[in-house]
Amino acid sequence: MRLSDSEWKIADCLWNNGDMTITELTKELRPVTGWSKNTIITMLKRMTEKGAVTFVQEDKAKRFHPAIDRTEAELEETESFLDKVYKGNVGLMISNLLDSDKLTDEQLAELKRIIREG
Repeated sequence: MRLSDSEWKIADCLWNNGDMTITELTKELRPVTGWSKNTIITMLKRMTEKGAVTFVQEDKAKRFHPAIDRTEAELEETESFLDKVYKGNVGLMISNLLDSDKLTDEQLAELKRIIREG
């Protein structure tokens, strides 16, 4: 299941904080996104329809829960990115990262460790 950038923000909030109401999501996301409660309601409706979130109706509020696993979503997003940008070629992606001089020494050491252990 592919998530839009906006849906990722909501899913990430739920993955990090656990189940949340619309009010809680609005309070958490408004400072970083500027989204109103209505925007979040619209996004949650769309995400519920596509099976990305579920909810439980409590007294006056719905409590939303991510219906997709974070690790699986990250893997799918990574594969999609690799296919779209690098035609699935991981080596080309790593080469471009190295050529860009954007990797810190710590990131480069981590990448080398991952390759050695992989």
